[in-house]
Amino acid sequence: QVQLVESGGGLVQAGGSLRLSCAASGRISGYMAWFRQAPGKERDFVAAFSRGGYTTPYADSVKGRFTISRDNAKNTLRLQMNSLKPEDTAVYYCAASSGRGTGYLSGNNYDYWGRGTQVTVSS
Repeated sequence: QVQLVESGGGLVQAGGSLRLSCAASGRISGYMAWFRQAPGKERDFVAAFSRGGYTTPYADSVKGRFTISRDNAKNTLRLQMNSLKPEDTAVYYCAASSGRGTGYLSGNNYDYWGRGTQVTVSS
């Protein structure tokens, strides 16, 4: 059974940076991804990284500011977030796929989820 544990969230001023990490136990054969959910909104895709070593397109809202990386040897997924904006405030979730499909955008493509880490950006 795969377990995902996120860390690195917190409170930061607008323009600041945070780095999120997701530590995974167990083998992950498919994509690993970050999603986020702001209060009162649906969960949104942020970015994903394939096991084969390539990054998917980022959500338009974070393009150029966020960078996703994956260390297969350490079973870790990271999200470097720069130039943070108040609208980035959300709970950020790590997700992993067992590799049963080829999609990555929808939460339905993922089999395992972390509990989330809160990111709050003050203006």
